[in-house]
Amino acid sequence: MKLARARRITAAVAAIAATLSLTACGSGGGAESTELSLVGFAVPKAGNNAVQAEWGKTDDGKGVTWTESYGASGDQSRAVAGGLKADVVHFSVTPDVTRLVEAGLVDESWNAGANKGIVTDSVVVLVVREGNPKGITGWDDLAKDGVSIVTPNPGSSGAARWNILGAWQHIIAGGGSEDDAKEFLAKILGNVAAFPGSGRDATQAFQSGTGDVLISYENEAILARQQGEKFDYIVPADTLLIENPAAVTKDANEKAQSYLDFALSAEGQKIYASKGFRPLASAGDVEIGNVEGANDPSNPFPEVPTLFTIDGDFGGWKEVNSKFFDENDGIITKLQSEAGLS
Repeated sequence: MKLARARRITAAVAAIAATLSLTACGSGGGAESTELSLVGFAVPKAGNNAVQAEWGKTDDGKGVTWTESYGASGDQSRAVAGGLKADVVHFSVTPDVTRLVEAGLVDESWNAGANKGIVTDSVVVLVVREGNPKGITGWDDLAKDGVSIVTPNPGSSGAARWNILGAWQHIIAGGGSEDDAKEFLAKILGNVAAFPGSGRDATQAFQSGTGDVLISYENEAILARQQGEKFDYIVPADTLLIENPAAVTKDANEKAQSYLDFALSAEGQKIYASKGFRPLASAGDVEIGNVEGANDPSNPFPEVPTLFTIDGDFGGWKEVNSKFFDENDGIITKLQSEAGLS
C-alpha cells in the first residue's frame, strides 16, 4: 500500500512539475483532431518537436496535437508507472522502458525491431568554456586538481549514467583494473561542483557559469551552440555510445505507432540529426547535410576511434544496474556516497 501511494504521489508531482505543453502538428486541414501524449527525458525535446511538426504534414499526422511532459528520465519513467498518461515514451536509458514492461504498460516486444527499441543516438562529450582555458583534451584531465565539473545525478538522470560509465570504461580499456577505475572515478566525483537532477538541468547550470567542464551528450552541446552558446566541446578519442529508447504504450492511440515509425525513418532521423543526434544505422542512408553548431558542420559526427557500448563492453543494462547503480551495493552508488553527493 505504501508503495502504491508513493507511486501516486510521484505521478502527481511529476505531472505538475514537469514541463507540459500542447503542440499542434500540422494544419489539420479539416482532419479529425487527435491528442497524443509524450513523456520523456528533457534532452531530445527540440528534436522531438521538430519530428512532430514534420510528421504533422503527413496524412497520419494531420490534426494531431501533443501533450508533453519532460524531466529527468528515471523520474519520468516512474511517473508513467505511477499513472501519468503516455502514448509515447522517450527515455535516456533502456531500463526506464523496461520498468514499464514490468508494470504491464509497454509490450514485451517493444525492442524487437531492427533499431532494438532505440530512437536517438549520441556520444558522451566534454563541454568546456570558450577557448578551452583549462586545456581539457580527454577523460584524464577531469581527475586533475583545480578542474571543476558539472554532471547530473545518476539517481534520477539517465544522462549521468552514460557519463560516469564512459569515464569508467576509459580506465578499463586502457588496461586498468577495477580498483584503478574506482580511484579515477573518486577523483572525478571529488571535482564535481554541481550535481543536478537531469541532463538538461546540468547544461543550464553550466550555462549559468558553474564549472570548467560539463560531461554531456554531443547533441546537447550542438543544440546549445545552435541557440547561441559560445562554449566548445571535445569528443574524446574513446567514449561511450549513447542509445536512447522510445516505445508506444499498450493503450496508445494507433497514431502513436505511426509517429514512432516516422521518427525511425530516414526522414525522421535526418530531422534528429539537424538537432545534433547521430542517425541510427537501422534507418539506412540518411542525408545529414550541414549541422549548425557542430565542431565541423560539414562533418558533424566524426568517427570515434574507440566507441564503447553498453551491450558490448558492459554486458547489458541488467548487469550495469546491478553492478554500478544498485541502491545499496552499486559501485557508483558507494562512490557517490563517499564523495558526499546525494
